[in-house]
Amino acid sequence: MGVVALVPAAGRGERLGYGMPKALVPVDGVPLLVRAVRGLFDSGRVRHVVIAARPSDVDVVNTVTAPLAPADGAVHVVAGGAERSDSVRLALTYALREIADTSIVLVHDAARAFTPAAVVRAVVDAVAAGHPAVIPVLPVVDTVKQVDVDGVVVATPDRAALRVVQTPQGFDAAVLLRAHEAAQAAGLGATDDAGLVERLGVPVVTVPGHADAMKITTKFDLAVAEALLVGTGGAA
Repeated sequence: MGVVALVPAAGRGERLGYGMPKALVPVDGVPLLVRAVRGLFDSGRVRHVVIAARPSDVDVVNTVTAPLAPADGAVHVVAGGAERSDSVRLALTYALREIADTSIVLVHDAARAFTPAAVVRAVVDAVAAGHPAVIPVLPVVDTVKQVDVDGVVVATPDRAALRVVQTPQGFDAAVLLRAHEAAQAAGLGATDDAGLVERLGVPVVTVPGHADAMKITTKFDLAVAEALLVGTGGAA
């Protein structure tokens, strides 16, 4: 079972206001990307991580992440694309070409830097058990409204059937490749790889996520992470 994690990290992170790629924004002095990659390796399931960085950042990303790899693994840094889906596709193509026995692929957001290792393990184990696509989720706790283009409420979905999706999302490597090839042919982009797999008619199953896997997107999120998660490393 060859498990490879793909981390698209070419985003600008303008809402964090640091003037640098979001993946390199520090939380208590440690870049989000470093924390995310470390968490993947700490799961004990991942031996190779492929990071898709901005072309101008490939060298610095390699410098800060290469030392994180275990003795029997490696961090690989490639130039990412203009959109997130482009970066995932480039990283996936690299993994299938350069890393032997790649059979299970995770796609993980660097902004979810405190995802517990237990979540990573649960996703990998579910794919290894035969599910071609697996996502970690949390129940929706707020009431959700569906609105029209004018902002008028048209429906109130039953939140009992709704879930918030986290990462890493896990896939059979061949299924994810097929999904991205189909999306590229159709001119589609996506911020959710499971959504591309769903378009193929492939079932996507869920495993429990964790509150610590919050996505750090704004300055407020960053402050929450520094106040609550730094020093604990997230949940085990």
